[in-house]
Order: sequence, then structure tokens, then C-alpha cells
Amino acid sequence: MGLLNFVKSQFIEVIEWTDMSTTTMVYCFPVQNKEIKMGAQLTVRESQVAVFVNEGQIADVFTPGRYQLSTENMPVLTKLKSWKYGFNSPFKAEVYFINTKQFTDQKWGTSNPVMMRDKEFGIIRLRAFGIFSFKVSDAVVFLKEVFGTNQTFDTESIVGQLKRSVVSGISDILGETDIAAIDLARYYDELSEQSIVKLQPRFEAFGLQLVSFFIENISLPEEVEKVVDKKTSMGVLGNLQQYAQYQTAEAIRDAAQNEGGGLAGAGAGIGAGAAIGSIMGEAIRGMNAPSAQTQNVVCPECGFKNSPDNKFCSSCGKSLTPPKVKCVKCGIEIAPGTKFCPECGSPQNQERTCTKCGAKIPAGSKFCAECGLKLE
Repeated sequence: MGLLNFVKSQFIEVIEWTDMSTTTMVYCFPVQNKEIKMGAQLTVRESQVAVFVNEGQIADVFTPGRYQLSTENMPVLTKLKSWKYGFNSPFKAEVYFINTKQFTDQKWGTSNPVMMRDKEFGIIRLRAFGIFSFKVSDAVVFLKEVFGTNQTFDTESIVGQLKRSVVSGISDILGETDIAAIDLARYYDELSEQSIVKLQPRFEAFGLQLVSFFIENISLPEEVEKVVDKKTSMGVLGNLQQYAQYQTAEAIRDAAQNEGGGLAGAGAGIGAGAAIGSIMGEAIRGMNAPSAQTQNVVCPECGFKNSPDNKFCSSCGKSLTPPKVKCVKCGIEIAPGTKFCPECGSPQNQERTCTKCGAKIPAGSKFCAECGLKLE
């Protein structure tokens, strides 16, 4: 009885795997030369798949649930072993539990800058980083293409390959995009969705699925950031003329508070005061001088002062665009009052005499006002 009990103890009757880690993707059960008894209980939990391998060949795949191993539940392995119905002898087979949960917070980043042609800054270099998550979608493909016959397999064994695929894909997307570099932050979600579509076939080749992909940041080169900072400063300062006046006033205040002693200090103070006064005068003259961009356009009809952008008078509706006349010889449009055509050089203020009735004809007329003769 002692020998019989020992033999029975070598037969595995309960097969299950409780994952105590967060990175294990595959676990091989049992170990060494343990034998599995026909009729044993198999428990496959949620987010798991059990794959039976016999002599290097995949036999049966079990999804989550509880099974009693028999010829009915193991048709492929039964056929391989040529067991008859009801045979209760132990058998040797490798059982691989594959974790199908999501493996989250996988970080990625561009190790080298990505070259990009930008409309505003020209050719620039970008760096990007973020996170992604994946899971096993096809246990059989994953077992054949990636895992092999190891006892265990964790995310560190494949995440390096996945990160390189991710960086290659996002680099290609950034290189092809027409989005301005300073506007990329507005399109992180759209770029992330494009990345999932582009990278999904690469993951499927390993029996995996890219569940989520996020771009956390796309950074500009230091030189470009300095240019952007300067533009931001200009926008914050607003009116540079007013800023110069403010700076001048601050300089005068600091000079007034300077308590330099002696003739040298007095001379320096007088020189500084003269320089500051000159700067202040220029600033005041610039403030009082009318800007060419802000001069009003006076309506020739009613005298109303219109904005320089107006094409018609806001008061009477008169056109503010000077009427055009045509050259008496070549016919191009010229400004009224022009004495000589800028195109052909013909004088424009000469009167003509009608060859038919002898009437005086103003310059630019096509017909005689007296007899209607067409002029050449």
C-alpha cells in the first residue's frame, strides 16, 4: 500500500495557476516529470488560457472555466495518444497557462530625435514619449512565435521588441505629418489613434493586441523653444513703444535715486540725465507722431474720417478708392492726374482735335462729343 500511495501521489489531479505577479505572461505547469491523471480537474481563471502541448505539438486550448480532463474534453490529445474511451491512466503533457490580461504602463520614448520638415521653422528635430498597454489576443500564435518552451515568460522578455516597433511607427507618423510643430500638442489624441491603427498589425504578428497608446509629450529642440519664448515675450509686451517709454521712465527714476558724490558723480549724473532726456524725447515724439497704419481716410464727398480698411465711406457710402483712368495711347489703368503713362510714356493731358468737325476733345476720350466720330 505504501508503494501504491507513493505512485498515486505522483499523479497530478488538480491543475491551476494563481498569478502572484503583474508581469508574468506564461507559466508552464507541471514541472519536471510530473504526470497528469486522466480525469484530473483543470481550473482556468478569468484572464487566463490553458494550452496543452504534447511532444512539442499544440493539442488542446482551454478558455476560462472548470474542466474534468477526459476523452470528451481533450479530443486532440486523445487522438494523439490513441486512448480508448474511459481509459484512466496518467499521461505526460506540458500545460502552459497564458495570461490574457492587459499589461499597462509600458513606457516608450524616442532614443534619437525625429527629423521633421516644419513650415515655420524649417527642418527640426523632435523627441516624444508616452505609454501603451497590450495583451495576448491569440495564445496559439503567441506560443509559436514568441514564447517557445520556456518555463516562464514575462513582459521584460518582449517589451523591448515592442518599444522599438512603437518608436519606429510614431517616428514615421511624425515625419509624414503636415501639422506645425507648435500645434502638435493639439493633436495628441489624433496622433495616438493613428499610431494604434499603424502599429496593430505589428502586434498581431506576435499574437498580441495593442489595447491603448498615449503620447504624453512631443518636445521641440532647445533652439526652437528659445524662438517660441521670444515670440511669447513679444506678445506679452504688446505695444513695444509703450514698453520703451515705461523703461525710460524707470531709468529716470533710478538716476534720480542715485546718490553719487563728488564732481565725477555729478558729471556722470549730468551725462546720464542728458542721455535719458534724449531717449525720453524720442519716445514722446514717437508717441505723438501719427502712425501710418492708423491714419484715417477722409471722404472726398462729406469729409468723414474713415478707418484705413474702409473701401466705402461709413457716412455717405462714397467710394474711397481713387477712380482709375486709362492711358490715351496704350490703355492701361493709371491714377488720375498722371501726366505721363508709366508704361508707354505718352503724355496724358494733351487735348485732341476732331478731324471731322474740328471740336476740341479732352484727353482720354474715345468719341467726339460733337459729332460722335470714333477716335483711333
